Amino acid sequence: MLSIFLKNLSILKKFLFINVLVFLIIGILTFFYLNSIKPSIIKDKTSNHIEILNNTIENINRLNVNFNEFDIKNFLFSTRFLFQNLDRVQIFDNEFELIGDTDTLNLDPRAFSQKLEVIEMNDLNEDKIKKEKEKKNISDKKNEFINLKLKNYSNSKDFGKPFSFTEETYNQFLLITIKNVFSKNKNIGYLAIIENANDIKVAINERKNFIIRTAILVVIVIFIFSFVLNRYFLKPIKNLVSFTKIIKDESDEKSNIENIMKRNDELGVLSNSLDEMTNELKKRIATAENYSTDLLHEIRNPLASLKSASEIISETENKELRNKLIGIVSHDVERIERLITDYSQMLKDEAAISSERMKKIDLVGIAKSVVDEFNSIYESKRSIGIKLKTNGANEYNILGIENRIEQIIANLLENSISFSENNQEIIVEINQKQNDKVSFAVIDEGIGFSEKNTDKIFNRFYSNRPEKFGEHSGLGLNIVKNLVELHNGEIIASNNKNKGAKVEIILPAI
Repeated sequence: MLSIFLKNLSILKKFLFINVLVFLIIGILTFFYLNSIKPSIIKDKTSNHIEILNNTIENINRLNVNFNEFDIKNFLFSTRFLFQNLDRVQIFDNEFELIGDTDTLNLDPRAFSQKLEVIEMNDLNEDKIKKEKEKKNISDKKNEFINLKLKNYSNSKDFGKPFSFTEETYNQFLLITIKNVFSKNKNIGYLAIIENANDIKVAINERKNFIIRTAILVVIVIFIFSFVLNRYFLKPIKNLVSFTKIIKDESDEKSNIENIMKRNDELGVLSNSLDEMTNELKKRIATAENYSTDLLHEIRNPLASLKSASEIISETENKELRNKLIGIVSHDVERIERLITDYSQMLKDEAAISSERMKKIDLVGIAKSVVDEFNSIYESKRSIGIKLKTNGANEYNILGIENRIEQIIANLLENSISFSENNQEIIVEINQKQNDKVSFAVIDEGIGFSEKNTDKIFNRFYSNRPEKFGEHSGLGLNIVKNLVELHNGEIIASNNKNKGAKVEIILPAI
């Protein structure tokens, strides 16, 4: 039930709820702790009372003291050393009448005389008389209270054992311990030790005040931490959530994610990563949409040609015309097949590239491998020779994906071969450039580029194509450009001074 309740709360509310819950548990434990402290402190003090009571009763029995005022007063004087550290000791007879009280005696250890100091009432002023009366009234009330407790004690199950209790009155916290006196198997009276135990109250109050101060401090810390948590962490997270909802709903609503992106902590990194991922996703969606649109446009033309040719074939009886139309149909089918195949491969490459990792590779070794492969095909087929020039260097190291670099070189060579005549030569040249760059160029002797703006040749389905276009989809150079940009490189197309074209790729070197 609690887990369901917490699931519906925000992080801040969960944090506050858990803190309040912990605070309540600590408060309950503190309550029990304070309640256990008071009996513990009282027990330590009453143990001293019990020891004095036992010693006093032992002396009374040893001296055979009679429980009357005269004998008890003499006994108190003779054993005053037992009570000099106590606030007050009272002795009651078996009828609960007070017959001895240390408050009426001078038990200062320096006094060895039994003479009572006589105070002349005439020497007292009115204030002193008033205070004495108030003190007497308080004492009488204490005596009545103790007298009542003695009566209850005599009829209780604790009779015969020391019994302690507390009384709080007139800004005093009194600890009282009573016990009956047995002599010759007969109860002859009661002893009561009364101690002003304000230190118990002070100790408990100190602990209470400490806990209250601590609790207030904890509440302030929780409040400050909650404010900081909400202001600097939870609120930015809410903004990131709102940003994702805006993207999901394709809303025009503005978000302040730019402010979060300026932060130098983990949230700033997260917001930047989220923004980059969103832009990349939008870019991929736009690219896929453009690819689909261009592909449909490119397929529409051969389909129209196929439709027309198929209609004419079914109606004509001219063998020569029919063979020509069948050639057109075959060419258009091959063209559509090439478009779909290359487009499908391009989408697979797009997905695969995101999981591939770059590493140190030798551009010369890769280029030599591709050049050797193409020479084995086109030297015998069309007498086209491909030469690799490295200006004497054995290797040029770059950071890249090996199979993608192979794909770049192969696509450029295929493009150059498609525009070249038989018995022509293609040069693959690798040079070291300034600023730690490596130049990789493919130079042919073909017809060159007719456009003044050579950047157009990297567009999808570029229109200036060779006669045998069925062998090409028009996506090769566009794929090359995308792969070069993936390697943080630059691609430049230009015409040679005499004849042919040059496509140069500049990549960062290691």
